[in-house]
Amino acid sequence: MNGLTHAARWHLNAAEGWLGLGNFREARAELNRISARFRSHPDVLELRFLMAAVLKHWGAALKFARVLTRIAPERLTGWVATANALHGLNQTQRAWDTLVSISDRFPDNSTVPYNLACYSARLGNVGEACHWLRRALRIDGSPELKLLALKDPDLQPVWENVDTLEVLTGQG
Repeated sequence: MNGLTHAARWHLNAAEGWLGLGNFREARAELNRISARFRSHPDVLELRFLMAAVLKHWGAALKFARVLTRIAPERLTGWVATANALHGLNQTQRAWDTLVSISDRFPDNSTVPYNLACYSARLGNVGEACHWLRRALRIDGSPELKLLALKDPDLQPVWENVDTLEVLTGQG
């Protein structure tokens, strides 16, 4: 896909700034200033998804995510965004199905197995959640990811698993 023009990149950066400040009206206005030619650029779609997700407009978020996945299937963000939107719509099994179908395509990224752990736990599959969490931690065993997992309410059922808790706390 062609790169964004300087003007389009400028508006996208401004929109990111406004979104970071929590000013959705100005962020949307900056996105609307991007010419129609670039509104379906993956970088623009990622930000549109993010804004919809922050606002918990999951239907709109899903639309942006699906377009992103269609036009840039090599980008992990589209797949994760699709799954996040489905989960936000209480379609966690479909979110899990989406990510498990591409779980081997991004072997060096911990996001997919981490999210699969969260979805598995939410679906009541604690053993499977432990499997995916261990896989995520093999890819990224950073203290930050371990702390995230210990605080993530989706993973609460996993905390009761002694083996996983030992891995997360560094005792295993």
